[in-house]
Amino acid sequence: MTSSGDAPLQGTRVVSVAVNLPGPAAAARLTSLGAQVTTVLPPGGDPLDHYHPDWFADLHRDQQLVTLDLKQEADRDRLDALLAGADVLLTSSRPSALRRLGLDFGTLHARHPGLCQVDVVGSPGERAELPGHDLTYQAAVGLVRPPDVPPTLVADLVGAERAVGEALAALLRGGRTGEGSRREVALEDAARTMAEPAVRGLTAPGGLLGGGLPGYAVYPAAEGHVALAALEPHFLRRTVEALGVEATHEAFAEVFGGRTAREWETWASERDVPLVAVREAGT
Repeated sequence: MTSSGDAPLQGTRVVSVAVNLPGPAAAARLTSLGAQVTTVLPPGGDPLDHYHPDWFADLHRDQQLVTLDLKQEADRDRLDALLAGADVLLTSSRPSALRRLGLDFGTLHARHPGLCQVDVVGSPGERAELPGHDLTYQAAVGLVRPPDVPPTLVADLVGAERAVGEALAALLRGGRTGEGSRREVALEDAARTMAEPAVRGLTAPGGLLGGGLPGYAVYPAAEGHVALAALEPHFLRRTVEALGVEATHEAFAEVFGGRTAREWETWASERDVPLVAVREAGT
């Protein structure tokens, strides 16, 4: 989050027609940077509003929400009026859907040459028409451990941050050239980037950051679990000296079993040791 009064995008106008999570998360981030964001919702609303109204409300705070039926000419005209005064358009529909609505970059660029467009798609390039969601993108790059569903929406949220970055890149280019440009964000690519540590074996089971290093692992405590991240030599040295044990999985497991996870967290904070109690999401 930006600090109070820090609004680098003040005066920048963004229109978003992107529903579900990546678009709203990107729009919220742009809002936090000072942009004036108008979110255009379809008549049926955003699916995210049905899944989790509270989160939807949080992501759209300080934005103007407008409901338009873009299949109707009058409402398309209203959207076009919004775009006439906008700097960035954020979309998350498939290319064919954008073309049907006249929201593809070629059509819009002819009417609004200064408008920057960020299109969030599932797969890159010619594969952008393929259907999918966060689960399929994570599964395709090896981030799913059957039968469990991933605990968070990696592709969606990383894709949202990429969309913000691409919007800033387009605005920077537009400032130099006076012309808008199209930027594409593929959620599949975002998932692939997040899978790199596992693909390279770093976080795979038994990998150096996958439990292979005694100083970077999760251990059971008398109650709960602790996550120890003494990765740098000086942190590992400080940890073993404070505990009075060797730096082995067996030694750490034995000593951490003697107190609760919360007690170990307090102990660690007093000694500048990178260790916390493992918590459930939201606690």
